[in-house]
Amino acid sequence: MLIAFGLGSLLLGFTPWLGVASPAAAGRAPAPRPTPTDGKAAMQSPHHGIAPANAMEPMAPVLDRTGWTAAASDEETVAENGRAANVLDGDANTMWHSGYAGTLLPLPHTITVDMHRTAVVSALVYRPRASGANGRVGEYVISISTDGQNWGSPVATGTLADDAATKTLGFAPQGARFVRLTALTEAGNRGPWTSAAEINLLGDPGTPAATVDLPRTGWTAAASDEETVAENGRAANVLDGDANTMWHSRYAGTPLPLPHTITIDMHRTAAVSALVYHPRASGANGRAGGYTITTSTNGTTFGTPVAVGTWRDDDTVKTATFIRTENVRFVRLTVTTEAGNRGPWTSASEIRLSGPASPAVHGSWGKITGFPLVPVATAVLPGDKLLAWSAYAVDRFGGSNGYTQTAILDLKTGKVTQRRIDNTGHDMFCPGIAMLADGRVLVTGGSNAEKASIYDPATDQWSATTSMNIARGYQAMTLLSTGEAFVLGGSWSGTPGDKAGEVWSPDTRTWRKLPGVSALPAMTADPAGAYRADNHMWLHATSGGKVLQLGPGRQMNWITTGGQGSITAAGTRADSPDAMTGNAVAYDIGKLLTLGGSPAYENTPATRRAYTVSVTGSQAEAARTGDMEYARAFSNSVVLPDGKVIVFGGQSYPVPFSDATSVLTPELWDPSTGAFTPLATMAIPRNYHSVANLLPDGRIFSGGGGLCGDCATNHADGAVFTPPYLLNADGSPKPRPVITGDVPARTAPGTSLTVTTQAPVASFVLVRAAAATHSTDNDQRRVPLVSTPAGTGAYTVSVPSDTGVVLPGTYMLFAIDAQGVPSIARFVTVS
Repeated sequence: MLIAFGLGSLLLGFTPWLGVASPAAAGRAPAPRPTPTDGKAAMQSPHHGIAPANAMEPMAPVLDRTGWTAAASDEETVAENGRAANVLDGDANTMWHSGYAGTLLPLPHTITVDMHRTAVVSALVYRPRASGANGRVGEYVISISTDGQNWGSPVATGTLADDAATKTLGFAPQGARFVRLTALTEAGNRGPWTSAAEINLLGDPGTPAATVDLPRTGWTAAASDEETVAENGRAANVLDGDANTMWHSRYAGTPLPLPHTITIDMHRTAAVSALVYHPRASGANGRAGGYTITTSTNGTTFGTPVAVGTWRDDDTVKTATFIRTENVRFVRLTVTTEAGNRGPWTSASEIRLSGPASPAVHGSWGKITGFPLVPVATAVLPGDKLLAWSAYAVDRFGGSNGYTQTAILDLKTGKVTQRRIDNTGHDMFCPGIAMLADGRVLVTGGSNAEKASIYDPATDQWSATTSMNIARGYQAMTLLSTGEAFVLGGSWSGTPGDKAGEVWSPDTRTWRKLPGVSALPAMTADPAGAYRADNHMWLHATSGGKVLQLGPGRQMNWITTGGQGSITAAGTRADSPDAMTGNAVAYDIGKLLTLGGSPAYENTPATRRAYTVSVTGSQAEAARTGDMEYARAFSNSVVLPDGKVIVFGGQSYPVPFSDATSVLTPELWDPSTGAFTPLATMAIPRNYHSVANLLPDGRIFSGGGGLCGDCATNHADGAVFTPPYLLNADGSPKPRPVITGDVPARTAPGTSLTVTTQAPVASFVLVRAAAATHSTDNDQRRVPLVSTPAGTGAYTVSVPSDTGVVLPGTYMLFAIDAQGVPSIARFVTVS
């Protein structure tokens, strides 16, 4: 699925907290490119300056509040006018306030909005009180209902920053009449109060969650009228898979007036959740504006509308999310206005229908969890924690401010805590990251371009280390087999040019220059020069302190890090062009997969291509594997314990801070076939400044995107995706293996571990705890282990002796059963 624009603001699953907002629309073919300039300046920065125009427009429409009412668990009416109704009066100077006169009522406090009609809702927009800070919402829960009685599981949870900014709390779009906000804490812990100046709700962003395309085999289409004289404008063209043909309402002779209808007959009953509309490829006439969608089981009786709205006058793919899933045979689109009021016409290039995903085939998404910042960089930590950070601010970047906003998500409880880091003097936006041999996290450069900082998960403390010799931003990093950390490139910060390699020693905590490792051979041919050409390199550490630089430039290179260092050509990545903002992941020993990217950093079409790179000794051989269904740049890829790879998000035409041309359908790559298969769609676009991480329970966190200040594409949230290998057909969890007994917290390369399991298993695997930012995660690697039975329920598991294979650091140890289901991992540091 692809989407045209963006909206802003994790977790649900099998551990206690687990689980998993904008209108342009989503479809499943590349949407036309966004406008890259002419937008409002969204941040103060010497680097990006201007966000695209469509980043300033909310994707989802603000719903009309006429006729709405609000009711609260309690409200202050004695000491002030703090009635719940004030959140709907359009006056930012009035507010709802929880009761406090007399007996102070404790948290939690709830406020419920009744729209008095059912509509697709995708976000709650919370505006804090205008006067003072008391009562700002901290931790929150959002629930929805169609009848005000049955609420089900929350659709969103999270933690908000303690500031006066308006917050957009996104969730998967769905039909509802009632929306409830529950405040669990006060953001500044000032007291047991809750307040809100205004509450708005956002409608359909065109991003239906957890859907898949329905196969169109055997379908037919019929229209109220069609042009057959002046051109081939037959209704059947919307099903032919050719974007250059179209249905067009009749215009030869006397044009027929609006409305015009087109009806899809699937010739079988299917569950349908959304309709995807592709405007004509040539020209603008006939673009659908106002629309209504109805359904039928017999083609004669059509029920009340399942979707009503107005699409923008542009050439992007549009999606209408239904207020409920319908089991029907016929779906009718009625177009009531032409988007640009150019005439009484209607046209469509393609029409597709989407239905609910099957969990055992496509996986599932949990609820959305809000963060108090945009998670631009993340790292998986022992103790089931996820570290995240943004920049000097929670929603924007710029300058060199000397501090960073960070957050930690507790994967066991779902709680998010926020902290500003000042003691290192380091604004860690756009950094290089390496997971060190002892499990600490080394962060270099970015906005404070020469700085280097270390996070220690054992103490939950940040400290400064020696600054780099060369100021850098967007540089690439990896740990070496020697335990040192290597960095290369990074012309986004500092003076652009040949930013040669250097190495950090954990023993001396100092940097050593590598004058023999020039960044020039590793650059792409980006028209912006070194400023963009040496960004986000794909690095894979091998034995003896060597590194294979396998992208994004088409030329691969071998790098040595001893002495002065050296860089020598390793051949091209098969027939791949430059693939900036693509990524690479090590899915097996000496085997890597590269995915997507584009010839330049921005404003060039992305590619669908994927390649494998096999490393044997000093040889690297690349080959093209199956193509993805969708072209992607700014995506994120994660290797699973079973060796398959999932790619999330990205754009078919990359433009920073835009959600135009978003790809909402993740894809799963199988190394045994080289083929990609689609997975359940995402509810929120994940593009520039998004992240993805494998979690210790075998699920994936996907979040972030934006960081453009007062824009509509800030996504201060995330969600957890549950892969198909964990789910039965009904969505219930599969039985999974369990590692019992103790696993040592630390071990050495070449040692053997005795691991016990609750039931027989087929294999064991190590997956390195990794860190992601800007679509790059050089820390990822999967290492299958040799194991032998050692008695009932026990196995001897051998850790490779080569530190070029099992790179020093913290790993997640998974047991995998004969059905390919992984256990919850145990953390072990191999060093």
